[in-house]
Amino acid sequence: MQKILFATSEVYPLIKTGGLADVAASLPRALLKLGQDVKILLPAYASVMQKLTSGVKEVAQLQIEGRIVSIKQTRLPGSRVTVLLVDIPEFSVRDGNPYCGPDGSDWFDNHSRFYLFAKAAELIALDEAQLDWRPTIVHCNDWQTGLISALLSLHPERPATVFTIHNLAYRGLFSYQAFAELNLPPIFWHHERLEFYGQLSFMKGGLAFADYITTVSPSYAAEIQRPEFGCGLDGLMRYRNETLAGILNGIDMDEWNPGNDAHITVNYNRRTLGNKVKNKVALQADLGLTVDEKIPLLGFVGRLVDQKGIDLILAQMPQLLATPCQLVILGSGFPHYEAALQKIAAENPAWVSVTLGYNESFAHRIEASSDMFLMPSIFEPCGLNQLYSLRYGTLPIVHAVGGLRDTVFEQQGDEPSDQANGFVFEHPTPAFLFAAIERAIAAYKNPLLWKQLQLNAMSKDFSWDVSAQKYLAIYDKLLQ
Repeated sequence: MQKILFATSEVYPLIKTGGLADVAASLPRALLKLGQDVKILLPAYASVMQKLTSGVKEVAQLQIEGRIVSIKQTRLPGSRVTVLLVDIPEFSVRDGNPYCGPDGSDWFDNHSRFYLFAKAAELIALDEAQLDWRPTIVHCNDWQTGLISALLSLHPERPATVFTIHNLAYRGLFSYQAFAELNLPPIFWHHERLEFYGQLSFMKGGLAFADYITTVSPSYAAEIQRPEFGCGLDGLMRYRNETLAGILNGIDMDEWNPGNDAHITVNYNRRTLGNKVKNKVALQADLGLTVDEKIPLLGFVGRLVDQKGIDLILAQMPQLLATPCQLVILGSGFPHYEAALQKIAAENPAWVSVTLGYNESFAHRIEASSDMFLMPSIFEPCGLNQLYSLRYGTLPIVHAVGGLRDTVFEQQGDEPSDQANGFVFEHPTPAFLFAAIERAIAAYKNPLLWKQLQLNAMSKDFSWDVSAQKYLAIYDKLLQ
């Protein structure tokens, strides 16, 4: 049995800004199910503490940089997984987003906040927190935890470290002044360690110092070794190639289950697939769209940012609006994208609906109600929404990158394929996106083919069981 300290900056349902939160909730639970001893380490954000109104106790006080850092313990809601909370005022008395302030700018002290988080992880990992628990593995996730591997590298007797890249584009970049403020060892300021073109990169702490690196799909593991996807770190990724693996993310098959989903209008499964359309009709009515079960409905849930291909959606919108189909969007992001999409919805209220922000229940309804799901991402390390869509018999339309390439397959030729479960375009242009949408609509008009594609999609097992076994194999390999 491994003792695993799973360090993350967010975990659902306590705090979520993206897919990392879903992974951080599901993978530890899957490892626990495999008989491992797992504890999640999480910052004690104000919003987290507000949700945990009971069952929280202080288990340690750490001396870090002349400060007292409180470690509190609780359980991840709905599970048996222990959560350790790093409580400092910079986390616990600050409302809002964990990484940026109300104006959308990064918190001015992100470097010192997450440095203190890393120091707390270091002390817990070395059993200097007097928790009577010493992990054999410290599993870190994304730039916010990158310094943990670097700090632990200074200790001869330490746990093995694994670092998972969820999105290499977010490198945790700070100035040299920030590096100096943190009083990190001077040997860390080197291009093979934490220095990145004159800046401090927290992400490089994990990439340079972790014993093993994973990322969230096999294709993304290959892509980040190339300049076009490597974000300036492709050379380091090639250097670490032998200790780099792509392991596809799973999803919570209970949370995302159309058969018993409490968020949707009518439940359905593969045997009662005919009930799916009732969700579409209800959503059309609720959003003021033309109510017609025969109109293809496209859904989009995600951040309205460049990465997600919003430019492609906007550029092909005239052709889409000339096609008899509807579009429902849920998301938030760059103001110019929000404004452009709202304008289109206002001018086409029977065909386009745009809801800004994020609502978990509404996301479930879109997945259950849509016939197709748009994911034209420019790059996508893994992607979770295409997996949710497959689970709900909502066929994804995706750009062939990262985890989208690994999970969505289009019918090739006339022979029926039990692999085909969506529509894929190779080049990130508006024309290629719209051509894929046209192919999807053509398939939708063939009920027998469409149902077969839906059944293919819903038959896939995207649970964490297989992926958790792969992580466990890496842990065991590191300790041999």
